[in-house]
Amino acid sequence: MGSQTPFEQRLKAGIMINEHMYELGAAPNKIRETFAYGLERKAIVGPENVYDLSIGNPSVPSPAIIDETIARMAQESKGTMHAYTPSPGLEDVRQTIAENLNRRFNQSYSAADLYLTSGASSSIAITFKGLVQPGEEVITNVPYFTEYKTWTENVGATLVEVLTRTDDFQMDIPALERAINPKTAAIIINSPNNPVGTVYTDQNIKDLADLLAAKSREYGHTIYLVSDEPYRELAYDGLTPAWVPDLYPATIVCYSWSKSFSLPGERIAYILVPPSMPDHDRVYKAICGGGRSLGYICAGTLFQRVVQACIDAPVNIEPYDVNRKILMEGLDRIGYTYIKPQGAFYMWIQALEPDANAFYERAKKYELLLVPSDGFGVKGWVRAGYCCSKETIEGALVAFEKLYREYR
Repeated sequence: MGSQTPFEQRLKAGIMINEHMYELGAAPNKIRETFAYGLERKAIVGPENVYDLSIGNPSVPSPAIIDETIARMAQESKGTMHAYTPSPGLEDVRQTIAENLNRRFNQSYSAADLYLTSGASSSIAITFKGLVQPGEEVITNVPYFTEYKTWTENVGATLVEVLTRTDDFQMDIPALERAINPKTAAIIINSPNNPVGTVYTDQNIKDLADLLAAKSREYGHTIYLVSDEPYRELAYDGLTPAWVPDLYPATIVCYSWSKSFSLPGERIAYILVPPSMPDHDRVYKAICGGGRSLGYICAGTLFQRVVQACIDAPVNIEPYDVNRKILMEGLDRIGYTYIKPQGAFYMWIQALEPDANAFYERAKKYELLLVPSDGFGVKGWVRAGYCCSKETIEGALVAFEKLYREYR
């Protein structure tokens, strides 16, 4: 009797599901897992006694104008606020966003360059679906946000991991050059960076742009640069992240208001295909097709309008900067090694033993909740999110000191 096909095996077992999707759903996510554990511990010992630095949930309130706008629109809409929009989003909303970008970055964008989405996650998933073919490769700098691998593999491509420079976590251009080959469809960058907090210098991105331009000419096809930018406004000490399309024309920008406006639960974002993009109209239509195929169309109407009305609201990063400085001063005093964050709201701290997971477990004894680095592609570090209350940071430092004494 011949071997059974996968379909026949599933039919015989009576389980008709996509096994790969099952594996993804069943696989642990250390960030979400730790966040859930933290909620349990808070219910037992009290929230003031748990120092949860695990998840990037902004603690700074949304600008007051956002809540005011939501309330006003709910009163004025008379039911029309909840109607469908065009798949890429309302044209006048996209035009407002384009004009905001034009003012800030001296550009000439229009509504025809933007596709509105439900969060940066869907922005990247759509971009990969629209631009990357099965069998191709996407390059990422390591450490990296874990889900890049999921979104790459979902389109039948392979994620290629390239370590950043060990001294400053800037991109390693020679290493990237060795990784690029004719199958390279795109490279994704994230600055300010999650999990390290690095802001790539203009020169570092310019060097990458020169490399990608040369390799695109050599291989006879465009290598796309995907710039993942949910933390753009969260930069410290006077730093301003580069506007990447200025440096490399074939750049797709994926942005979200989740961090800047403290709206992670509302999932509103955009994809920008700048006019400088080679074969712009075909690329934009491919993005539209990616959104259609994944069902990511008609981003929430209410928050399209909210963003339109509030787009120039100031972003308050001062509380994060205060926490950043308190955490750095405390870790310096205790004796930890860490990378000074230039942006975002994460601290990249060297574990006190090679096994980051073991260090993470020992930290939990002191109600100190971190994220081990293995999920970000490297060993021996932990990520501490300081987008929490000042009191939580101060309590966490007491726990960090107890943990340090245990090791030393």
